[in-house]
Amino acid sequence: MRLQLMTWPAVETYLRRGTAIILPIGSTEQHGPNGLIGTDAITSEFIANAVAERTGAIVAPTIAVGMAQHHMAFPGSMTLRPSTMIAVLRDTVESLARHGFTHFFFVNGHGGNIATITAAFSEIYAERSMAPSGNVPAVRCKLVNWWANAGVSAISRELFGSREGSHATPSEVALTFFMHPETESHPEMEPQVAPSGGFTDAADYRRNFPDGRIGSNPNLATPAHGKRIFEAAVEAVARDYAAWSAA
Repeated sequence: MRLQLMTWPAVETYLRRGTAIILPIGSTEQHGPNGLIGTDAITSEFIANAVAERTGAIVAPTIAVGMAQHHMAFPGSMTLRPSTMIAVLRDTVESLARHGFTHFFFVNGHGGNIATITAAFSEIYAERSMAPSGNVPAVRCKLVNWWANAGVSAISRELFGSREGSHATPSEVALTFFMHPETESHPEMEPQVAPSGGFTDAADYRRNFPDGRIGSNPNLATPAHGKRIFEAAVEAVARDYAAWSAA
């Protein structure tokens, strides 16, 4: 169930039987020569909606812009400052907690979000721990990265090996090709496998990785690969959500 397609009485009814909600979160940033700028948001949303269908959960609207300052030298990329993103997550959780939601399960599609999401959780918990009134309702927050499970990892190793890399990966590009087959493309990339390494700000990133990839060869991606990755991700995330929300 998608929150924005429900009525308020339907949400009120849902809250009588459960108080957990799934929140997809991603980013709007470059993903190399053939990866979609919306990859991190649309993959987390796609997986979250499939998990909700399996579990009967509500899915909140996707948080589509994340912490991506290091991609800002590539046209189309967007970012929130870490402090802004923390404020967005706090307000999102507080809005839903006001109505009785207590368990917030974030399905994340962007590695660059992890530190800021974790900091936001700490801010949310600190507000409750330090509230003068002492009567702020307790909440629980959990972060799950859709790619970080044994099933997806095994498929990525089988299909791509060391050519998976760490950004604009064939796994995430394959997933978008499965979702949107009309976007599949395989342009020339030189070198075939991008260099690896670190970076600081946006200019440093563009200087070190001129076409946006890090350690990857997304030309290996196909829609069929994406279907396998999608099914493995949904299986793992749904299992995690069911166990956590029932605890």
